[in-house]
Amino acid sequence: MIRKTASLGIAGVAVLGMLSETAAGGRAVECYEQVNRPAVYDTVYENVVSPGGQVIDYDPPIYGTVERVEQIAPPRVTYEVVPAITRTVYHKVKIDDGGHAWEWRIIHGRKVLCKIWRKARYARVAETVVVEPERTRRVVLPAEYESVAREVLVRPERRRITEIAPSYQKVARRVMVQEGSTSWRQVHIPKHCRY
Repeated sequence: MIRKTASLGIAGVAVLGMLSETAAGGRAVECYEQVNRPAVYDTVYENVVSPGGQVIDYDPPIYGTVERVEQIAPPRVTYEVVPAITRTVYHKVKIDDGGHAWEWRIIHGRKVLCKIWRKARYARVAETVVVEPERTRRVVLPAEYESVAREVLVRPERRRITEIAPSYQKVARRVMVQEGSTSWRQVHIPKHCRY
């Protein structure tokens, strides 16, 4: 390739030298013309193989919610204390028997000791009476139920495998058989044209 480029360069300089000489009135001794040869192409047919394989379609599982009533506590027995029932009762109680007593008095400006009679004295007294005593009571508690939501599987996951068979195809492709080239060829000049 380097030799071809160098020879093209030398030929180009030679032609330029001749042209300038002809333009200046000199005579042509030898003449060359550039010859371009295009690249040569051909169509090649090739077999292309597409390998087979598998395509997997995946559907995830589907879950749903189901509600149902479940027992959260069994029946049980407990005991509780019932306090006593009381009430207040009022009584009249003698607090002083009364009778004779001595007491100082002022009578006609003179202080004298007198024997006097006093009546019996009574007071109202409150008393708490137990109507019903304290007791222990048996209490039966029923079972307790509650609505509980649980997740359940509605449909399991699914996988579908599709087999793809290998395929063969003939493909046309253009290839270069010969590269294009440029060269110089000597041109014959008749004698009467040389001057």
